[in-house]
Amino acid sequence: MLVEGISDQLAVEALAERRRRNLGAQGISVVPIGGAKNIGSSLDRFGPQGLDARLAGLYDAAEEGDFQRGLERAGLGSNLTRADMERLGFYMCVADLEDELIRSLGAASVERVVDAQGDLGSFRTLQKQPAWLGRTTEEQLRRFMGSGARRKIRYAPLLVEALDLARVPRPLDRVLAHV
Repeated sequence: MLVEGISDQLAVEALAERRRRNLGAQGISVVPIGGAKNIGSSLDRFGPQGLDARLAGLYDAAEEGDFQRGLERAGLGSNLTRADMERLGFYMCVADLEDELIRSLGAASVERVVDAQGDLGSFRTLQKQPAWLGRTTEEQLRRFMGSGARRKIRYAPLLVEALDLARVPRPLDRVLAHV
């Protein structure tokens, strides 16, 4: 499974664990590719012209074109639509996976996770910054997750752990079901 970054990898692995799936025992590897721009080289390595592995993945909406072009260049279709990409096992996150998790959990639940980690004061400081005044709490939380050293990486599995398994974000749910 090809994912953009380490936080995505940790989220997928956390959901698999919660669903009692041992991805390693099933021969499934979740591979962070270091950003969407690396999808072409990753498909060269793992796709039909490389290891010819069964592929799946997650990508952010802003990177849909990169993934579409990469899949097409790898010989996995032409003029691919989002539905075509999903049939191949590639699912789009609206903004990014953190956005999907925040929306699924709701701002209050995410704030409880942030508080449990001792970071609520830092989040409140961000909320008071002029650039973030008047923004929704969800937008502020997404920014908070993306700021600070390795915060996305730390919070991805914590947010998955807090999820009601009946409310898993669609792309995360579908990509795991695909493999």
